[in-house]
Formats: sequence, structure tokens, C-alpha cells
Amino acid sequence: MTDLLEIAGRQFRSRLMTGTGKYKDFSVMGEAITASGSEIVTVAVRRVQTSVPGHGGLGEALDWNKFWMLPNTAGATNAEEAVRFAKFGRELAKMVGQEDNNWVKLEVIPETKYLLPDPIGTCEAAEALIKLGFTVLPYINADFHLARRLWEMGCATVMPLGSPIGSGQGLQNAAAIQMIIAESPVPVVVDAGIRLPSEACRAMEMGAAALLVNTAIAQAQDPVAMGYAMGLACQAGRSAAQSGAIPIKAYASASSPLTGIIGS
Repeated sequence: MTDLLEIAGRQFRSRLMTGTGKYKDFSVMGEAITASGSEIVTVAVRRVQTSVPGHGGLGEALDWNKFWMLPNTAGATNAEEAVRFAKFGRELAKMVGQEDNNWVKLEVIPETKYLLPDPIGTCEAAEALIKLGFTVLPYINADFHLARRLWEMGCATVMPLGSPIGSGQGLQNAAAIQMIIAESPVPVVVDAGIRLPSEACRAMEMGAAALLVNTAIAQAQDPVAMGYAMGLACQAGRSAAQSGAIPIKAYASASSPLTGIIGS
């Protein structure tokens, strides 16, 4: 394969990232992630550190020789907490054998009703983490100017939300995300809100470099089948984005020639 996802010099075949939360158990989680084809798996550092039910033993639940860990700072309400959680995440990655893993999915969310990322706290934390040698993948609102500030700062990606986390509302921010995709020099990863494979496919058709999907897979009636479907949708959307779709026309256009036919 020549069409590889590249982030901070590291290459991946799959353009679907997956999460580890909300699954019934680790067995289902492992099967679903494997079925999806995902190679980047995000882990909430704070939940592992505090042994929240359903997260204890997460470090042993997956074969980390097959997956690249993306520690995330979920639960951080300000920049200081995010930096602290990121440092824990770097140690967690080392514990599973990824000594050179300095990646962090940066989340700074100060409230629990809407779970929208704080742009000021995110910028503060991103700046601090980059100075500490982290590869920063920030989760953000679909705000072009915020995204630009972050990629100019040196973030490895920008990760605008399609709609609020776990809402299943789909790509409510499609127009804003397209603006970011059109200008971004770093990979744009659509994160949060995707419910169906059709929405995942659309996000990739828009030109996103990758997707991160968790709730839609983990809480589906059949997470393994949904993981597989999301992986296929991601591939289909990427292929479509590169294929050059026909322009939209106001009127019909016959697919068969109108000259040289019988009776003409």
C-alpha cells in the first residue's frame, strides 16, 4: 500500500483510530478493534491510573505489539491537569513496551454537560507539551482559527469534533471541518459524534486524513460487526476522496451515447 497515514513521521495502513471506553468487556473490545483494522488505539490515562471500573488491566488487554497507543488526557479540566496526565500517559506507553512513544491526544474539558473542549486551555497545554517533547494531537471544536493556531504551534494533527462526544449526531460541523481540511498542513482527524458508517465515509470523502470512533462501535448492539463496518467505510471514503467525483449538474446527462444508435 502506498496511501499510508503519516503522523509525525510514523506511518499506518489504517486511517481509523479507535477508543477503549464503553465496551461491555475487554474481550468484546479486543475483537471489535481488531475487526475494524485500526492500528492507533486511544487510552484514557486518568481512568487507567485511578482503576475506574472497566479500565483496570487495560494495559494487558491488547497486544501492544500490534497497536500504537495514543494516551489521552480525558478528565483534564485545565492545562495543568492535561500536562500531568500526558506525563502519566508517556509512562504508560513505556510500560507496554513503546519506549519511543511520546504521543498524546490532548483533551481539556472543564464541564460535564456538553463536554466541549476549552480552546484556551487546549492552546496552553499544547504549547507546554510541545516544549516537553510530546507529539500533540489536540481535540478541538471545529474552529478554523483555533486549528490554525495549533498547527502553527507545532501540533502533529488537529482533531475537530463532528458533533459532541457520544451524541451520535453525526457531522453537524461539516462546513467548518471542510474549511480546516482545505488549509491544514497537518492531518485532520475527525473525532466525536459519528454514529453510522455512512457518516464515517462522508467525513473521509470530505478529505479528512483519518477518523477516531469510539462510542458508535463500543455501544452498538454488535460492536464487532460495527467495528468492521467502520473500517470499511473509512477505506471507501478515502478511496472516493482520491478518485475525483463527478461534478453536480442541474440537469440529467445520459450515460449511453445518443449518436450512432439503432434507428438514428
